[in-house]
Amino acid sequence: MFALTPDSVFDGQTLHRNTAVVIAGERIHGLMPVAELDAGIKQHPLPGALLCAGFIDLQLNGCGGVMFNHDISAATLAHMHATNLQSGTTSFLPTLITSPDQDMHRAVQVVSEYRARHPYQVPGLHLEGPYTNMARRGIHPAAQIRPLNDTMLEFLCGHANDIAMLTLAPEVNRDSAITRISKAGIRVSMGHTAASYEEAMAGFAAGIGFATHLYNAMTPTANGRLPGAVGAVYDSLTVGAGIIADGHHVHYANIRLAHRLLGTRLCLVTDATAAAGAPEGFDQFNFCGATVYVRNGQCVDENGTLGGSALTMAEGVRNLVKHAGLSLEQALAMASCNPACALGLEQHIGLLQAGRLANLVALDQNLQVIATMVNGRFSV
Repeated sequence: MFALTPDSVFDGQTLHRNTAVVIAGERIHGLMPVAELDAGIKQHPLPGALLCAGFIDLQLNGCGGVMFNHDISAATLAHMHATNLQSGTTSFLPTLITSPDQDMHRAVQVVSEYRARHPYQVPGLHLEGPYTNMARRGIHPAAQIRPLNDTMLEFLCGHANDIAMLTLAPEVNRDSAITRISKAGIRVSMGHTAASYEEAMAGFAAGIGFATHLYNAMTPTANGRLPGAVGAVYDSLTVGAGIIADGHHVHYANIRLAHRLLGTRLCLVTDATAAAGAPEGFDQFNFCGATVYVRNGQCVDENGTLGGSALTMAEGVRNLVKHAGLSLEQALAMASCNPACALGLEQHIGLLQAGRLANLVALDQNLQVIATMVNGRFSV
């Protein structure tokens, strides 16, 4: 048992000062005033630091120069995890973009085996497509967008323990299939959709509980008569959403609006690609057959279509505070507590409270990562 003594502690809801975090093994034993620490307990001072639960990214296509789609392997997941630690992310959903059935089978197998060894590094797989709307495919390969057949429906439901999230378009899928997937335990998310308000609300009633990269690749609120898919998310009392805070995907005013309406249901995601945390000079990569160029922090194909991002979670937190005008507590919750709740894992990760895993990130006054802890051990 030992104690971390930073300048301040964010427990997932409240910012504390003059507070120590006591670690016992892999988990947090508790928080207490520094003045009340037992004289015999070993202390690790973190002067000037803010301590928070490790960040959780619900949508990560790749980072550090690699893409999960390009190499569906445990080595890729391990490389992504090591890269993530540099920016305070201790848990992530590896995201497989619209792919053939055999790649989906392979991804489920790889994630299943990896999470058996590292259950909270990778809580599960995020399948983004292929059951989406061609009209809103973005950079996803058109040749692979297809209807959900009964064979794959059986496969998905049979591997629900390893599939944390499935992004689909409600208007091109049967309500009965959405309900079955949801009841199997997979979080169904609306994305790459041309759904009307009515179609989106029907999807929510069928079991959709989340929206993938809010605003992007979905019908906007066009006018007073057309609320669209975005309006449906805002009108729901239960649906959560991920949002990309890189300054390229969403205007910061729209992030403020989304947070005002969704509150703790809004999660920071990166939708990151190989460009995030990549070596200096990294300027292009393969995105499911398309060449994506990294230009001034933006990832675009030859037509200017966005192809994921170069964002890290730590950068996203800084952007939420500096550009979107959110409070420090709101920004940190969007990166830690909110996504943990979206996954139903808040009893294990996402909060810096007694009983949770000691997956932590220490930040300096500029919200730059000083250190990252996984399972009670400093990794960075």
